[in-house]
Amino acid sequence: MDDTLLTLLRSVDTPTVCNAIEVAQGKRGFDDFTRGTMLSSDPEGVVVGYAVTAKISALAPPTEPAEVIRTRRMAYYKAMAEGPKPSVVVVEDVDFPECIGAYWGEVNTTVHKGFGMSGALTNGVMRDLGDLAPDFPVIAGSIGPSHGFVHVTELGTPVTIFGLTVAQGDLVHADRHGAVVIPAEIVDEIAAAIDKMQRTEHLVLGPAREPGFDFARFEAAWTAFEKART
Repeated sequence: MDDTLLTLLRSVDTPTVCNAIEVAQGKRGFDDFTRGTMLSSDPEGVVVGYAVTAKISALAPPTEPAEVIRTRRMAYYKAMAEGPKPSVVVVEDVDFPECIGAYWGEVNTTVHKGFGMSGALTNGVMRDLGDLAPDFPVIAGSIGPSHGFVHVTELGTPVTIFGLTVAQGDLVHADRHGAVVIPAEIVDEIAAAIDKMQRTEHLVLGPAREPGFDFARFEAAWTAFEKART
């Protein structure tokens, strides 16, 4: 991804990306997005990057030997540090919907930001809301006070976050609305699709924001809008 596209994607919200994907595909029915309400540590934050995936659990202590757990933990952090940039960490808490372990707090957000990652997406828990690393948005399933027995159980495998399946290397866009995976086959078209979508929407939004807007003006604007979409 070049810097121009990255800057563009960071400037728009996730609903815009969802709509633009449909424009690029020429049809409705795109469904690689999260379901339900997620929480964002930064209401204005946008996360864009290639997914580095993992799974965690926290309800009970790990049953594997301590050295196995530590080796996997170090492999996890090495993968996060060395993944292609821009990158986003995508962590599935396998305890969902009974998640208790706040994996995302002051320490982990600071470490992952230090690795150059752009943010985190998880169905699990975040905490330390006043002390999270700045400019490292966390899009999470819940907020809680404890880390429980949190430990990494898998690394680099497909994960599911609020109904969205994310594979290692997928291009993810996320914000306070949730997350989407941008299909690889339309990445080169997404910038033009965003531009087309915004220009098309302005056919309605422009008149609607002008004084004297009424049904007649709406009908004319909507007719132009429908023609532009086909």
